[in-house]
Amino acid sequence: MFTKQILKRITTLVVVLTVLACGTAAFAASKTVILATTTSTQDSGLLDVLVPLFEKESGFQVKTISVGSGQAMKMGEKGEADVLLVHSPDAEKKFIADNFGTTRRLVMHNDFIIVGPAADPAKIKGATAADALKRIAQTGTVFASRGDNSGTHSKEKGLWKAAGVNLEGQKWYQQTGLGMGQTLNVTAEKKGYTLTDRATYLSLKKGLGLEILVEGDGKLLNIYHVIELNTVKWPKVNAQGGKSFADFMVSKKTQEIIGRFGVEKFGAPLFFPDAGKNPETLGL
Repeated sequence: MFTKQILKRITTLVVVLTVLACGTAAFAASKTVILATTTSTQDSGLLDVLVPLFEKESGFQVKTISVGSGQAMKMGEKGEADVLLVHSPDAEKKFIADNFGTTRRLVMHNDFIIVGPAADPAKIKGATAADALKRIAQTGTVFASRGDNSGTHSKEKGLWKAAGVNLEGQKWYQQTGLGMGQTLNVTAEKKGYTLTDRATYLSLKKGLGLEILVEGDGKLLNIYHVIELNTVKWPKVNAQGGKSFADFMVSKKTQEIIGRFGVEKFGAPLFFPDAGKNPETLGL
């Protein structure tokens, strides 16, 4: 009898502890926000400033997965993220049209630039993006492409197409399959050219030996949006956490921080805040 009572109590205790453990795990999961984002927001150092502030204000803990925009959206399509911060407008629109995301809000922009060695063997300095790419192709100078279906890679492919350059079988066109920071390092090693977002370049410029050779072309605009996931498709997504982060990114306080980021170190902001603006009137 005594033994049966003890066993019964032990069984009850195990059940209670199991329930509590499951509840604790579920609570911990609900306080974690998985952010899938482009490498430029990480490599530039912007997220190092914003994420701790968001965590302090919201009580959520952010797990940042820094990949190309294409990979970030693939994660979203599989329900493997709670919120996206990306810069590939055409792919983003398709993502929303396919009902993987519910809201897509404008956050900020900067621009793409083409960088290369000071010697500039293809003589592209000051050219338009299209003319620069044509000259690189004509001279057969190494061009390092990320080749990773990121927002930068998507922009680059569009620029080559607009320039009328056929890349098939070209040995001078080398795909790294790496993020922006690593691709810049490869470019420097090979004394070639690459397309990069300005923020990542400026944050890693020291020691690269690469200069800005093409900039200011309207086709080089780089726009970032924050996207919340569709919980109808993915019920287990942390919708509250995702919305909280998205709201944070477009809040007045955060937008002011974005507008100041980089000024002290580089003399100019690395990103320009755009929340609440009309993309059409901005020319975005």
